[in-house]
Amino acid sequence: MIKLSAVIITYNEERNIGRCIDSLNGIADEVFILDSFSNDRTVEIAKAKGARVAEHAFAGYIEQKNLATQLAEFDHILSLDADEALDDAMRQSVLAAKQHWAADAYSFNRLTNYCGKWIRHCGWYPDRKLRLFDRRKCSWKGVNPHDRLEFDSAGSLSTHLDGDILHYSYYTIDEHRRQTERFTTIAARALFKKGKKDSVIKRFLSPVAKFLKDYIFNLGFLDGYYGWTICRISAYATYLKYHKLSLMNRGKWHE
Repeated sequence: MIKLSAVIITYNEERNIGRCIDSLNGIADEVFILDSFSNDRTVEIAKAKGARVAEHAFAGYIEQKNLATQLAEFDHILSLDADEALDDAMRQSVLAAKQHWAADAYSFNRLTNYCGKWIRHCGWYPDRKLRLFDRRKCSWKGVNPHDRLEFDSAGSLSTHLDGDILHYSYYTIDEHRRQTERFTTIAARALFKKGKKDSVIKRFLSPVAKFLKDYIFNLGFLDGYYGWTICRISAYATYLKYHKLSLMNRGKWHE
């Protein structure tokens, strides 16, 4: 059976980190946390639950996750966010993979809890994620803040396993709005650094297309009031990202 490191990056996650670590009991041979100098009880709770903790100034989601992966004890990694946890089916799938490791990486579905409601539409489910992997075959890439695990030249084989990552995303709608402001700034800055340009189409038609896709075609209306809220904020986030990029390109962006 292979040895497995569960890796989590954190910053002020005292309300989530205990649940995340508890879901790893009997699954991970090591729980390693790379914290960005939290000023709440995150580190205290993590250490009390037996996790190994290191600290490093936040360098970006992709950079932070790659560093955490490198600092883990074992080559086989299970990567979770602090606001995530394994359901029982996923726990069994991970145990089975540990006993008979047969892929470079394994994917799972992610089920999101939004203000107390499990969201099964809006393009939010099944939200397949590669999270269980051999670090010698994969690394974190993408454009901040949207990190994704990708194969390096040495790897290519992935398998989908049963079970869900339970994602406790936003406790209130205001939290979602605040995160949208923060993430769209990060995304716009990343596009700006790559020399990307905005356009009227991107700014105004893309949000409409995003809303129609999520609310109509991805059946967001079946999630009721919160489905409407999620799709509306997601569409606004699309507009906001390109609006901020426009301001940056015109030299009018101010933090």
